[in-house]
Amino acid sequence: MMRACLLGLSIPLGIVAFQGCEEGPAGLSAQRELDLQASSKKLDISICAPEEGGFSIVSTNPYFPLDVGNQWTYEGEEDGEPVELIITVLNLTRVIDGVTTRVLEEREFEDEDLVEVSWNYFVEASDGTVCYYGEDVDEFDNGDVVHEGAWCADEAGNAPGIIMPADPKPGMKYPNEVAPGIAEDEAKIVGIGPVTVPFGTFTETIRVREFNPTDGDKGYKVFAAGMGLIIDEVLELVDFNESAAAPAGPIPTDQACGNV
Repeated sequence: MMRACLLGLSIPLGIVAFQGCEEGPAGLSAQRELDLQASSKKLDISICAPEEGGFSIVSTNPYFPLDVGNQWTYEGEEDGEPVELIITVLNLTRVIDGVTTRVLEEREFEDEDLVEVSWNYFVEASDGTVCYYGEDVDEFDNGDVVHEGAWCADEAGNAPGIIMPADPKPGMKYPNEVAPGIAEDEAKIVGIGPVTVPFGTFTETIRVREFNPTDGDKGYKVFAAGMGLIIDEVLELVDFNESAAAPAGPIPTDQACGNV
């Protein structure tokens, strides 16, 4: 799920100074970004195609670990209300287009009310790229359950995207989701450098700008080597558990992506 957030950029002397969501998180204020106007590389997503083979549900990519029981908790504030996101790597798999993927669950709360639960399907390619094979979503809207943004790589016209390159570098561009008209988030790595969040300081990070061409929304995330996602727009990492049980409560009601 991408939250609306416009990023203002200026580029003095080859270093990109950035702000996100007006002032942006304090942990990013001193982060240096590279000037990406001179060079950028669009990655070939064919590495994630089912016919490539060599996939693994055990991630060796330090920026996107997929160890069962890993659980990250993020907190922030949006529109004056507290927001919490809990991400858990479940001991579940889903076979999509012949590829066994790992299930990663996200639960989002606004003012302590559960507003979204989603199951996301990831797998690591032979070169260490982490591929995104789809998402089943329940959004709770005034008593109704909607599935906006749900997609699956094996549906006609769709394809798996890249959630994390094997060797992420500033300038790399890649599609996270390939579901025309439904989910088309695009990503670009725009910076590196130390970042501080409530959980701690991370020296080896990448900053990823996101763009949703279906509605024009922009956003950003920061990933740290050895930890994974540490900032998701207004949300910052506040806790990490290596041996968490699956969260209690509802799971996506419309599990349309692949099969168990």
